[in-house]
Amino acid sequence: MSKIMILTDSCCDLPKEVIEELGIRVLPILIHINGQSYREIFDKSTKEIYELMMSTDEIPKHSQVSPQDFLDAYQEIYKEGYTDVITVSLNSKGSGTYNSSLIAKNDFYENNPEAKEKMNIYNLDSTCYSGFYGYPITEAVKKIRKGADAQEIVAYLQDWFNVSVVYAVPYNLKYARKSGRISAAAAFAGELLGLKPIILFEDGETSTVEKIRGEKNILPKLVDCVERNMTPQTPYVILHGRDDSLAKEVEKELCKKTGRKAEMFLNIGAAVASNIGPDVVAVVCRKKNKQ
Repeated sequence: MSKIMILTDSCCDLPKEVIEELGIRVLPILIHINGQSYREIFDKSTKEIYELMMSTDEIPKHSQVSPQDFLDAYQEIYKEGYTDVITVSLNSKGSGTYNSSLIAKNDFYENNPEAKEKMNIYNLDSTCYSGFYGYPITEAVKKIRKGADAQEIVAYLQDWFNVSVVYAVPYNLKYARKSGRISAAAAFAGELLGLKPIILFEDGETSTVEKIRGEKNILPKLVDCVERNMTPQTPYVILHGRDDSLAKEVEKELCKKTGRKAEMFLNIGAAVASNIGPDVVAVVCRKKNKQ
């Protein structure tokens, strides 16, 4: 009988209580700020990291999950008798974490040749960040508990990653410009004119799909953009920074237009906030006409 574990990194932005309830194995990304290092989720809460960010002009830095961290996790999971490990990592174009998981997989089988017949390791590149893969991971665990096998879970996750996107509006671009990791935000030239971008995260890349004039227009423009582009009657997830008030309004308006509430609300974590800022609202959805 199969025994399946889902292994991921803390950039999935799932709350600690959800991680514990669902039995997901999460490897922390290290956050470096004010001369100190913290394991995301485990050493400080997201709220505490936001407070640190507001108390300094320093942009937090973060370190990818190392091959050794993955190798140690594979060894532990193997000893616990799991037959399948599905490893889901943040966007490989923005972090070396996915590559670390591949290196560790090779090292694990080299160190444990007998394990090739006993434990399968699947390595998935989510192609994005935060709840984009945090949400489907929670759904995958529910499917496992209902008896789905590893191949079914991998197929479900790959389908989600292939057809889903994120539409995000950062309230300011200070962090994006300094980090340089979100190319569309870093290159945006309209901020001095009072414009804000709707940034599309798709297939590991970013692009500006719309420009919004003034904060009062973020809500209607974002809602309109999502409604026009999402597949009708499919689940969506809302992501937000330290203030969730606009996110709640976005859900209210999307519910009016689509008849569906958000499946999940998630705070963006420290790794994501260090690149896009702690003030942001975003929607994860399945995009029309994507195969």
